[in-house]
Amino acid sequence: MGTKDEVLGLLEKHRGKNLSGEDIACRLGISRTSVWKAVKSLERDGHDIRAATNRGYQLSDGNNVLSIQGLLPYLSNENFAEKIRIYKSLESTNKTAKEMAVNGCEHGTVIIADEQTAGRGRYGRSFYSPAGSGLYMSFVLRSQFLDLPSPTMITAAAAVAVCRVIETAAGKKPAIKWVNDILLNDKKICGILTEAVTDFESGGIDWIVAGLGINVDTKDFPGDLSQSAASIFPDKTDGAVRNRLAAEIVNAFLSSGEWLNDGETYREYKDRLTLLGRAITVMRANETFEAIALDVDETCRLIVKRQDGTIAALSSGEVSVKSP
Repeated sequence: MGTKDEVLGLLEKHRGKNLSGEDIACRLGISRTSVWKAVKSLERDGHDIRAATNRGYQLSDGNNVLSIQGLLPYLSNENFAEKIRIYKSLESTNKTAKEMAVNGCEHGTVIIADEQTAGRGRYGRSFYSPAGSGLYMSFVLRSQFLDLPSPTMITAAAAVAVCRVIETAAGKKPAIKWVNDILLNDKKICGILTEAVTDFESGGIDWIVAGLGINVDTKDFPGDLSQSAASIFPDKTDGAVRNRLAAEIVNAFLSSGEWLNDGETYREYKDRLTLLGRAITVMRANETFEAIALDVDETCRLIVKRQDGTIAALSSGEVSVKSP
């Protein structure tokens, strides 16, 4: 860890409080000139650091920059920090995560970006990913570390994990639209994109990339998104919230693999679903049909009843609730 990172870590631990240059220098065993240079470098990176004569330096409560040092106070295991990579801008966190997976990165590698210039949702749709207001992150999950009854369960378990984190951090109870959207007040606040690569020899899944796009306090959604999308915090929130949300999601994903198939995840996923018992339209690659959403099974496949009375279990596809 370089001097700049050490200074930032100290300021994060005392966010909102003043630390003198001399105090920082003594704690880190560096010169006051080195402290000053580190602070200036952090300011160029976008950190809101307030300096005052005779009072020292203070990381503002409104500082909104994602950083390892910002996540550390909220990580349940500080070793998780070694698996996290944070970028100012990426085309897509899933794209970078897949490239790293191909190159042999370890299970649990986390890619986080402040913005995505070509963020993607399902079926190649674009995902609005502006800087400074959202949370865009992807996990590389290798199958040998997962108790995985079905690939659908990854998306479902990720949705439950994000809902739990939002409920804890924001005091709001999100709902889930099968299979991969998280809603507040019937508007989308998070999308999940899960992509898997199959091992050619075994035919089994080699690794999975689970990507999350979360509207934390995003505003001014373009076009039709203004009618269908929303943020967790529609009003201004404190600057540490993105780091906290990111860290809590990392905790959920990396603490153990058991959360993927622990029974409680399935029950909670079912409880949060918005469409059970309702008339829906199902759209898949080669067909579109009307149905009633009956249930989800223990691998989180959606059980539907077609108009001809036949029952189907869906592991993929897109659904919309029919207007009454």
